[in-house]
Amino acid sequence: MKKISSVFTMFALIAAILFSGFIPQQAHAETPLTPTATNEIASIQLASDVRTLAVINTFDGVADYLIQHKRLPDNYITKSQASALGWVASKGNLAEVAPGKSIGGDVFSNREGRLPSASGRTWREADINYVSGFRNADRLVYSSDWLIYKTTDHYATFTRIR
Repeated sequence: MKKISSVFTMFALIAAILFSGFIPQQAHAETPLTPTATNEIASIQLASDVRTLAVINTFDGVADYLIQHKRLPDNYITKSQASALGWVASKGNLAEVAPGKSIGGDVFSNREGRLPSASGRTWREADINYVSGFRNADRLVYSSDWLIYKTTDHYATFTRIR
């Protein structure tokens, strides 16, 4: 009987030690992420940053954004903002000093009078289809009362798109 009591006591003591943390338990190794799991996590992170990562620089994309938000998309910066970042127009270095950005928001003077004028109306311009290097001839020109025109020949002709 004493032997059974000793075995039972020993068993109880071992159980108590295990459950009380006196014997360090083996650390659980984290399950390594599979390529699929890693891609899913990256997709989730990208999805949360879509607003900041989206580059909108097509005629229709920018025109739609202007109509909906009454401002240019976040990927546009003015010439003075670009210059402050180190942009030099003659070097064609905008993509180097401001990756993902396009020039837009500066006043367009309409000196040649090719766009309709009205009292109090001001025009602004935005580069379209810019990727890198020197700016191209594609521009979207929009007014303070939300008329929107495009030019693909650097202001020689305009087509109303909104």
